[in-house]
Amino acid sequence: MEPAPLYELSSSSASSELLSAKRTPPFQTISQFDLSQTDTKKQAIRDHFDAYAGQRAFWEQKARAYYEDQGRYFRFLVPEGLHVLEIGSGLGTLLAAVKPARGVGIDVSPEMVKEATRRNPALEFRVGDAETLEIDETFDVIILADLVGHLVDIEAAFGRLRQACKPHTRIIVSYYNYLWEPVLRLCEKVGMKMPQPEQSWLSPADISNLLYLTDFDVVKVERRLLLPNRVPILSTLCNNLLAYLPGFRALCLSHYVIARPHVRSLERPYSTTIVIPCRNERGNIDAALRRIPRFGGRQQIIFVDGHSSDGTPEEVRRLMHRYPGKDIKLLVQDGKGKGDAVRKGFAHATGDVLMILDADLTMPPEALPKFYKAIASGKGEFINGCRLVYPMESDAMRLLNLIGNKLFGLAFSWLLNQRIKDTLCGTKVLFRHEYERIAANRHCFGDFDPFGDFDLLFGASKLNLHIVEIPIRYQARTYGSTNIQRFVHGWLLLKMMVHGFFRLKAV
Repeated sequence: MEPAPLYELSSSSASSELLSAKRTPPFQTISQFDLSQTDTKKQAIRDHFDAYAGQRAFWEQKARAYYEDQGRYFRFLVPEGLHVLEIGSGLGTLLAAVKPARGVGIDVSPEMVKEATRRNPALEFRVGDAETLEIDETFDVIILADLVGHLVDIEAAFGRLRQACKPHTRIIVSYYNYLWEPVLRLCEKVGMKMPQPEQSWLSPADISNLLYLTDFDVVKVERRLLLPNRVPILSTLCNNLLAYLPGFRALCLSHYVIARPHVRSLERPYSTTIVIPCRNERGNIDAALRRIPRFGGRQQIIFVDGHSSDGTPEEVRRLMHRYPGKDIKLLVQDGKGKGDAVRKGFAHATGDVLMILDADLTMPPEALPKFYKAIASGKGEFINGCRLVYPMESDAMRLLNLIGNKLFGLAFSWLLNQRIKDTLCGTKVLFRHEYERIAANRHCFGDFDPFGDFDLLFGASKLNLHIVEIPIRYQARTYGSTNIQRFVHGWLLLKMMVHGFFRLKAV
């Protein structure tokens, strides 16, 4: 006798249900459930901001200290006259503040878009979802201000931004510090802040990780605004000084993450101009010309003489005839200091890539291909030499200079929000078109730097260029003597650090 079945389908409808269940795996039902949940969340966010579109200006005015600081910092980060896209543009106040040549705002709320269009007729506003964005043009800057916490899938939204990027595009993501969540929630309950729907609270590390997953490189992170209300004297002390000090910095309300698209491959062989400032370096000129390797495309070498008294210009002219196959140029600087010489050399440069090589040859010319490879492959946009990694030759740098360089490296890393171990290494490399942008923005800092190093570093930081350091083996000078005056120039460095603080941080 056969054993009785454990269960029995007593009707054809039950059998049909079982077959249907076999054809539809359970994960599909879950996926559909998730999709409906996602749509419900997005609709709730859209409805919320639609409802508050007419009141948004009132709430922005109520929190004007916050929005004024945000607008001021974005104006610092975004030069006027660029093509700018803002995702989550709201009323368009921030997009208008950066004064773009072309400005496009995208917001999930149709009512916000209507109000933004009415307020800013010179700009373009569209209804759109950041996570399914379709856009057929590229921009210099893409802004996501106070948005990421409202996105259902932040990684998807970041991934969609790639289609709107050029190689030099900058993504700027700002959001609130998660430590402020209870304070901000309380402010909403007592009517001091516009109510917000449920949102995610992300740290700069969270945002940086999501950008990395979607093929962006983070350039730098900044934190601002310790006291988001106007209190005479106290607001200035907190927001212009304490907010940037260790400990206090972690308590700031706002954080800004600046990123760029990851560049994968060499576009083409770039031509280079190597500028060599020289003053009383006659014995090093021939060695420099012999030791500079061939790399990249066409090479141009420009010597800029600083009124030498040892026959340096005559030596350059003699060697120009000796090496007719090399494109060598001699200039005599108009003013004084290495900075003046570098600016004159760069003004006459024709190469795609600009390089500085000190004529004392303490940075081996043989290392220049490393700098070229780093910038040509997109590893960085401003390549700085670093003498403080490998052991130095004996007498290459005096002890006080070494200590000073290490201390200033720490200070300037904090100031620029990028790792700078050696600010005064003479070898610096960047694209000529980036230098032209730095020169156009030089008024932001003024003519303050006799060395030229900080003029370039501050300018690169202002433009959010990705700074990368290459370790070199620093060698002792074999001819001539140093032009560095330790105490005089050390005092100048301190003044430049203070100058940079008020131009780069307390803005």
